[in-house]
Amino acid sequence: MLFAVTDPDAGSRGISAFVVEAGDEGLGFGAPERKMGLRGSPTCEVTLDDVRVPADRLLGKEGQGLRIALGTLDRTRAVVAGQAVGIAQGALDAAVTYTKERRQFGQPVAQFQGVQFMLADMETGVRASRLLAYAAAEAAEAGVPDLSLAGAAAKCFASDTAMRVTTDAVQLLGGAGYTRDLPVERMMRDAKITQIYEGTNQIQRVVIARALTR
Repeated sequence: MLFAVTDPDAGSRGISAFVVEAGDEGLGFGAPERKMGLRGSPTCEVTLDDVRVPADRLLGKEGQGLRIALGTLDRTRAVVAGQAVGIAQGALDAAVTYTKERRQFGQPVAQFQGVQFMLADMETGVRASRLLAYAAAEAAEAGVPDLSLAGAAAKCFASDTAMRVTTDAVQLLGGAGYTRDLPVERMMRDAKITQIYEGTNQIQRVVIARALTR
C-alpha cells in the first residue's frame, strides 16, 4: 500500500492511497534493516523509480488516503495491544518458572517477598492489558464511535506494560536473563517496538486526550 500526494494544494486532503504490486516496473527494495528486535518481520526501504500506477489501483476515492490510514490505525492498534500482551505473558511465564526453580539460601527465589511483589505486579499488569486488548478488539468489530479511544488506550497501556514486564523478567533471571540462552532478553527487545509503531505512545496519549476533550 502506497500513500502519495495527488493534490499538493489540498493539504491533508490531497493524499491518496494506492496498491502497488511487487512486480511493478521501477519498484525496488533495499537490504533488510538491522533491528534490535522483531527480527521475524523483515523491514526494508522501498524505492520508487518512475513507477506508473494504473487508476484502478486507487483505494477508496482520491484524497481519502489519510482517512484510510487513520481508520486502519484505529483497528491495528488493538492488534499491537494483543502482541504486547503475548510478549508480556511469555516473559512472565519464563520468570515464574525460573524463580520457582532457582534456589538461594536454601529456598526457591520465588519465596522471597521482594520477588513475589514483582511477580504480582507483572501478573496484574498483564491481566489488565489483556482486558483492554479484548475491549479494543470488540470495539473494532462493532465499529463503535469511540474506536480511536479504545485502540489507543489498549495499545498504550499494553505496550508500556510489556516493556515493564519484560524488563522485570530480565531482572528476575539475573545474569542468566541477560544472555541469549534464555528468551527474556529477546522479549525485552521485541517489546520495545510495541511502544513505537502504529503511533508512538506519546501520540496515543494525544489521541486519548483529544477524544476526552472533543
